[in-house]
Amino acid sequence: MAAATAEIPLTKKLDYTIHSYSSYSPTYVPENIREDKSNDQTSRWSSDSNNPPQFLTLKLVSTSIVQSITFGKYEKAHVCNLKKFKIYGGLKEDNMIELLSSGLKNDSNPETFELRNKVSGNYFPCRFIKILPLQSWGPSFNYSVWFVELSGIDDRTQVQQSMDWFHTYQEQELIRLCMKHFRKMNYTRALEALYSETKVKLEHPALSNLYDILVNQGDYDSAQTFIADAATKGLFKRYISEQEYRAIWRPMQCAGGRRPGMRGGHQMCIDVVSETIYLIGGYDGNHDLSDLWSYHIPSNQWTLISSDTESDGGPSARSCHKICFDPERRQIFTLGRYLDIQFRTPENLKSDFYVYDIESNSWTLISDDTASVGGPQLIFDHQMCMDVQKSVIYVFGGKILTLTNSGSDERLGNDMPSVNEPVFSGLYSYHVPMNIWTCINTTGSQLRCRMGHSMLFHPCSRKLYVFAGQRNKEYLNDFFSYDVDTGSIEQFSETTRKDASGLSAGGFTQRATIDPDLDEIYVLSGLSKDKEKRDDSVQNSLWVYYIRQKQWSCIYRNENQGEQYWNRMQYVEPCPRFAHQLVYDHVNKVHYLFGGNPGRTCLPKLRLDDFWQLQLSRPTTEQIVQRCSLLIRKHKFQDLALKDTYSALNFLQTSLSEIIDHSDPQQANEFRLMAALLFQTPKDAPGRKTDCGHHQRVQLFEQITEFFASDMTQPKKNLIDLIPL
Repeated sequence: MAAATAEIPLTKKLDYTIHSYSSYSPTYVPENIREDKSNDQTSRWSSDSNNPPQFLTLKLVSTSIVQSITFGKYEKAHVCNLKKFKIYGGLKEDNMIELLSSGLKNDSNPETFELRNKVSGNYFPCRFIKILPLQSWGPSFNYSVWFVELSGIDDRTQVQQSMDWFHTYQEQELIRLCMKHFRKMNYTRALEALYSETKVKLEHPALSNLYDILVNQGDYDSAQTFIADAATKGLFKRYISEQEYRAIWRPMQCAGGRRPGMRGGHQMCIDVVSETIYLIGGYDGNHDLSDLWSYHIPSNQWTLISSDTESDGGPSARSCHKICFDPERRQIFTLGRYLDIQFRTPENLKSDFYVYDIESNSWTLISDDTASVGGPQLIFDHQMCMDVQKSVIYVFGGKILTLTNSGSDERLGNDMPSVNEPVFSGLYSYHVPMNIWTCINTTGSQLRCRMGHSMLFHPCSRKLYVFAGQRNKEYLNDFFSYDVDTGSIEQFSETTRKDASGLSAGGFTQRATIDPDLDEIYVLSGLSKDKEKRDDSVQNSLWVYYIRQKQWSCIYRNENQGEQYWNRMQYVEPCPRFAHQLVYDHVNKVHYLFGGNPGRTCLPKLRLDDFWQLQLSRPTTEQIVQRCSLLIRKHKFQDLALKDTYSALNFLQTSLSEIIDHSDPQQANEFRLMAALLFQTPKDAPGRKTDCGHHQRVQLFEQITEFFASDMTQPKKNLIDLIPL
């Protein structure tokens, strides 16, 4: 079907009225959301209950292509703000599809979210928008919406083209539902007549061929051959890419010899070519460290390069510094450090900048004070990454150390505001060949200076990605990109994938990595702040941000905090921590985690020295072929068991047994249950009458097609489901 249009006109504010609602509290009427009065606490819609379903349905003045929704807020954080919500849209109020699943930050800043506005790659129109609150920031509080603005296209010509396409799409989908039903019921002539009249295809021709082989002919062996051919042609790749990752942790039991001791606030980088990890410095709970280590992944061996880098002409002992690796020149740059208040003298507060050359095993002092040559002052808990192509290092954020900074736990970012307000550093660039620093930004609402954040550089899109961090007692949870060539900034909304129950709380010392080939960002949680609780928390969670889809997904979470639990799990997965380090081998798709602070109040000086490997796993093509083959052979065995017990027994002991994973309790139990079929008569076997064979094979076909891309398969829904009870 042709697209509805080639170009989309500029978006505009869309007018709407309040069409319907679930309830409202006195004075907090739904009409209030049409006016943005952030300083008026009464200018909002509030539900009369938090029992679902609570909703607001908006009716657009004219049918439009709705592209975004903006939520205004009260001038202060509020317990009734929507922590989780969904947005639905459609031409009719009783027939809408989900456009967004997300949540608002509990602050005073308006938030804009892009809405789903395409079906099968084409724009579709809406007349109704439904807001469905799911959770407020305050437990047991009713829901409040302060202000809503819709943006999109109401151009009559554009919308009419979209509606014409959408009505044609609806008609074709209805025909496909009928075709699916006729085929399932074996109404062959009706199916042929409908296709002859409409020329609408039910599915990809390859799957129609599979249906004929498997369902009509009952040829299980040819069906297995089809699956093998489909794997060779890459027909399962789309399905695999749409599956969630599974986190697999493995403790690294290193070969004998020396290894780094307990520490947090250290730094690591990885050379993916030589498969070597480098670790420098850190804090062991009593002292800053000045050792330099390398870990060779293939040999599983740590090597102490230097026990004291200062004596080798390099940086002094330090923690909360940052390093970055230049793979072209095989050099490691290091900048910044933390100093306790008693060691802060004018001489010590100079920001030294070093580079380590791996080939020559030598350090070079680039500058004894970057601030004197246009660079940042002495900072800690900043971020630094490198644009290898242009030999430029970017440094953003970090707290500036001064003689008057106060707070004994400043290393954790928890110093209270005082008369001498803490100062945070801005965004700087350093051109390596020219030895030139440039200050890009020091203040600004979009590039808010911070510490303890994450920053990554994408070499293809040439953008810096910045996430979270902290300013004094404020935990940030924003996420934006900065284009290093144009200076443009893009803020990202907190949309989640597969309703991943909202993003993690604002983080401090979370660790992030990037895979530029897959366009994915990985964030491992550290110290975080839940605004519903007074205390900081250290919890394990791993998030993936899919850059192309602009979606977050939580692929791993463990909120257990008991010491006994984590003692039992010490060889299964790492305990929660912060001030750890995480590096990523983007070639072999493996993460490595070392050390950190477990945040135990009873042992404030305790640091960790455990070393972990993390792999993110999706189903492989081989696993999908095995699953499909198992399904096919199980059905073949069930058919044989009804006809020829001896042949069925032989098939069970050979072809079926060889594909079963007998170490898997579930598969082993299914295998034993299948053996029991040999001792049942056709009369006893549930659902296995001969005239049910067609429907059983239809079910098998539908199970197998789950592993193919959705645009190849028949509709997921069934015609019979449209009939109301």
